[in-house]
Amino acid sequence: MQVQSIRSLQIGQKMFSQYLLAIGLVVTGSIVAAGPCDIYSSDGTPCVAAHSTTRALYSNYSGNLYQVKRASDGTTKGITSLSAGDVANSTYQDTFCEGTTCTITIIYDQSGKGNHLTPAPPGSAGKGPAAGGYDNPSSATAAPVYLGGKKAYGVYIASRMGYRNNAASGTAKGDSAQGMYAILDGTHYNGGCCFDYGNAETSSGDTGAGHMEAIYFGNCNVWGIGAGRGPWIMADLENGLFSGEGAKLNSANPSINHRFVTAVVKGKAGTWAIRGADATAGSLLTFYNGSRPSGYNPMKKEGAIILGIGGDNSHGAVGTFYEGVMTSGYPSDAAENSVQENVVAANYTTSYGIVER
Repeated sequence: MQVQSIRSLQIGQKMFSQYLLAIGLVVTGSIVAAGPCDIYSSDGTPCVAAHSTTRALYSNYSGNLYQVKRASDGTTKGITSLSAGDVANSTYQDTFCEGTTCTITIIYDQSGKGNHLTPAPPGSAGKGPAAGGYDNPSSATAAPVYLGGKKAYGVYIASRMGYRNNAASGTAKGDSAQGMYAILDGTHYNGGCCFDYGNAETSSGDTGAGHMEAIYFGNCNVWGIGAGRGPWIMADLENGLFSGEGAKLNSANPSINHRFVTAVVKGKAGTWAIRGADATAGSLLTFYNGSRPSGYNPMKKEGAIILGIGGDNSHGAVGTFYEGVMTSGYPSDAAENSVQENVVAANYTTSYGIVER
């Protein structure tokens, strides 16, 4: 069927996009009219941190997504999106890094709060796996991906890699409510501690139960676990990974290893939830929604932001991050469902596909 004849069908924009995706076609131009953070803002739970190396998370964002540094001469370059609300300009990166290697030295915060992520400092405990120098930055080219047929790069985290901001602004503290989502590679994980994204200690050290609330992804089985062998979406609340109310089996939390995974954790006074889905199709499912574990109510969140590491900078885990946000306030399920629709429409794939011209 020709693209022009598809256009002639008098169907809604959403159905039209779904039809194109179903037959292997994708649309050029901006991915969607509204970005994930526009959706959260409309819900009354605005983003206070918005990180992505693959695309803009606001419809009007056209600033830097991330910074790369090339090995040949140490020069750095900010990588923007192709246009406001669009996919990262990978051609700009490829040209800048041609003939040498590049690392990701800054992941910029798109929220306007200045909550940028840089390689994490050592854990303040000063010993064990979290000690040592600063964590290594990610390779800028190790996680190629396509969004709507446009090439971009994710953040590939290997052991001893990770990012942090211990002086974040506007993030939840104490028992205040927050929400988080992240898009991850469901096939890149291990049982190490801890591949996290979210709220952590400002000291880079373990300050006790409840001082963290972050998304965890992997198959670590030292604390809580889900059904099967993993990987699982869980919450790192410090001194424990939780798949449900307690540090135990939650059989309603399934192993989830889609190539692209949507992971959601949110919490407010006395209550928290885990949700997840295939980031390329379908709706979010709720794996847990209920009471806090014993000893974690009230929470004592400190408001730092971590990516790829634990709260004390434990950096033995691996994973790949594409995009994620943190919100002020407890997002509604409806808002998160709309964000999932937005992510699906972004059309994450591992190959170029067929692009409408």
